[in-house]
Amino acid sequence: MFRLNDLRLTTFMTSREKPRKVLVTGATGRTGSRIVDRLAARGVAYRAGSRIGDPRFDWHDRLSWPAALNGIDAVYLCYAPDLAAPGAAELIGEFTAAAAAAGVRHAVLLTGRGEAGAERAIKAVQSNISEWTILQASWFAQNFSEHVLLGPIQRGRLLLPAGEVHEPTIDLDDFADAAVNVLTEDGHAGRTYELTGPESLSFAQMAQRLSAATGREISYHASDVAEFVADLAIAGIPAEDAVPLAEMLSSIFDGRNAEVSEDLAAILGRPTRSFAEYANAAASTGLWHASDPAGV
Repeated sequence: MFRLNDLRLTTFMTSREKPRKVLVTGATGRTGSRIVDRLAARGVAYRAGSRIGDPRFDWHDRLSWPAALNGIDAVYLCYAPDLAAPGAAELIGEFTAAAAAAGVRHAVLLTGRGEAGAERAIKAVQSNISEWTILQASWFAQNFSEHVLLGPIQRGRLLLPAGEVHEPTIDLDDFADAAVNVLTEDGHAGRTYELTGPESLSFAQMAQRLSAATGREISYHASDVAEFVADLAIAGIPAEDAVPLAEMLSSIFDGRNAEVSEDLAAILGRPTRSFAEYANAAASTGLWHASDPAGV
């Protein structure tokens, strides 16, 4: 293995894969970092797109785009903070037009499941890229261990503006495996996949499984936006970050996404990981040990 223009190159490919060079945007994030690791393990050429990459990539610095896209065949699109954010669709449109002009044939876009605000971004990708795939993912299980809900779980009291809604959580490792399959295999162009875990649970049921995994009580309380924001403030998360998150959660946790889809298992060709399996694996690392509420 050697480095050439920040692409990791190899000749190994499975029978279903074609040699490709993949740009992973958001490469230091939770999905992007996992995808990069899997591309490297498969020996697929990739470029890690981030503000600290070489060449660097920044969604908001158009001058960084040409070098990042040079020699790229496929791109994984992960836009933060959210595709529904003001200006996101326009930026996605500009970038995918530049990608097509640079020779990119396939774009794989991550969106939330059932997010109406992402529709304009989806249409921009479909208009500009000849081969596109849309991955509409449900709530990531790792939000409880790698995101803002780590502190509440450590404190043993989960507050969410989710009522009694059910959600078929998806394991991030399953998602990353599926995304890499889509990026490197034929047969996914022009497809929109709804990616969920194998069971739909209420957040109270998730709390029960977290309790069983950790061996201590973790309770769930349906909250309003103000209560959720106040709870996150305990961990030092400012209101300007917590309020948009709370408002987004309030909108998507309305029951529209409770149904389980078989798309993820079909892409993977294997069963997907249940929430209990995720919880047991995460608990075994010790990251959910009880903490001083003021110190989380």
